[in-house]
Amino acid sequence: MNDASDAQGGPAYPWRHPTVVCGVPWKNPVGTASGTFQLAACREYYDVSQMGAISTKGVSPVPWEGNPGPRTAESPAGMVNAVGLQNPGVDHYLVDELPKLKSLGATVVTNVAGHSDDDYAQVVAKLDDCASDMLEINVSCPNVSHGGMSVGTDPVALGRLVRRLRGLTSKPMIVKLSPNVTDIVGIARAAVDAGADGLSLINTLVGMRIDIHTGKPILANRTGGVSGPCIFPIALGFVWRVRQALPDIPIIGIGGIDSAEKALEFLYAGANAVEVGAAALYDPTAPLRVARELDALLDSRPQLARKLSEGRTW
Repeated sequence: MNDASDAQGGPAYPWRHPTVVCGVPWKNPVGTASGTFQLAACREYYDVSQMGAISTKGVSPVPWEGNPGPRTAESPAGMVNAVGLQNPGVDHYLVDELPKLKSLGATVVTNVAGHSDDDYAQVVAKLDDCASDMLEINVSCPNVSHGGMSVGTDPVALGRLVRRLRGLTSKPMIVKLSPNVTDIVGIARAAVDAGADGLSLINTLVGMRIDIHTGKPILANRTGGVSGPCIFPIALGFVWRVRQALPDIPIIGIGGIDSAEKALEFLYAGANAVEVGAAALYDPTAPLRVARELDALLDSRPQLARKLSEGRTW
């Protein structure tokens, strides 16, 4: 059975090693990372319902056009992007992409974006009674109610936002943490203490590329988010540190995963699940490939597989 047959409605892969994240069952421990999945494109390559979960592109209160181009630049073992969270807005998402994903049988993690606390609150309130299985709050956006800085860099501001959002929804709520901080544990603890059900980490790191022919930044936005294999050991270290400090909180590991072996390292670092992002931009089938290869690796690791199936971690 290949990925093409899956996309055409072939028999589902017999997953042997599921996991549980914030009380939500996943068929396997691998999801798609926000910003790297588009249903219209990805469904041509594989059956998206076979992923552990689909994390959607960030959903904002109104349509966002994103940043001007150029938006992306290559980097050694990675890329830098400043797409700017372009999306058609929450109302469109609720009547278009979400119903399509659920009709296919996907487990859906809706990523929420905002430029102010009110933006986040408006989106979460609209999502509370929708069919999405989980919410993922992207706190790395520039936030006008936090002086233009990311709310995810200040534990006080983050705690205030998460408490507000917690009062608006009963859905499992994951907070996606920024690595652009000096104390990730303090940030993580603030999110959990304020009511987050889980954490996903890491988001992209800040970086840039310069055109040596002009001496100017390649990206129109000047800086952007670095992703890809180059951030893998950094992301792994962040997950391990947060797990040591918060032994019981569900964690989704993200950053540079392009193989089952790398996904397995995240699970041994304490993640309950992982998400594949940048790898899917050059290999559209990467998320499902990693999921299947990881399923095979877990056959020989029954202790880890059992803990994952029970919603626990290594």
